[in-house]
Amino acid sequence: MSAGGGLRTITASSDPDPGENTDALFQRLRPQIEAIPLPPGYTLEWGGEYESSSDAQTALVKNLPVSILLMIAITIMLFNGIRQTLVIWLCVPLAIIGVSFGLLATYKPFDFMALLGFLSLIGMLLKNAIVLVEQIDTEMEAGKKPYDAIVFSAVSRARPVSMAAATIVLGMIPLLPDVFFSSMAVTIMSGLTFATILTLVVVPVLYAKFLKV
Repeated sequence: MSAGGGLRTITASSDPDPGENTDALFQRLRPQIEAIPLPPGYTLEWGGEYESSSDAQTALVKNLPVSILLMIAITIMLFNGIRQTLVIWLCVPLAIIGVSFGLLATYKPFDFMALLGFLSLIGMLLKNAIVLVEQIDTEMEAGKKPYDAIVFSAVSRARPVSMAAATIVLGMIPLLPDVFFSSMAVTIMSGLTFATILTLVVVPVLYAKFLKV
């Protein structure tokens, strides 16, 4: 009997082989199990890690829009303008390119851990973009011409941004063999590598475009 005493239940469970991803195993077995005909009055429900992951993703997606709106509002207040905020946030969708390439190249699923890695990646990308845009504004306030300020800031931030990205990417290497954390590591490594290019190339270009330099 179930805990509530209402329905009789049969629970079937299994564990993946060592080194096998549970999500890949689930995707392979799900069509075969759901194809089994059930007698009248019987139902099938998935539990375990799939249920926990689904509940966590639902809760995360529910609260994510509010968090993003707060972050956008803080960025607007930080620069007291819309154009700088657009320059910074337009780079976030472009980071998906690097993430997609990394996951496809390594055959990793975009599971819950990969989603957490992508959210962390957004924070890293925003931090680098904010620092660069603020540096450009500071150089312009110091008397540099807008074009010279953009070029100088991009060049001066190239080494710090690249070194910070390299440190994080190298720090993720030990997580690659781990079945549970591998998709998150790939997401951060590939996304951050591409995000570095976004910060040093796309952000200055967008800044020049939006502020008509």
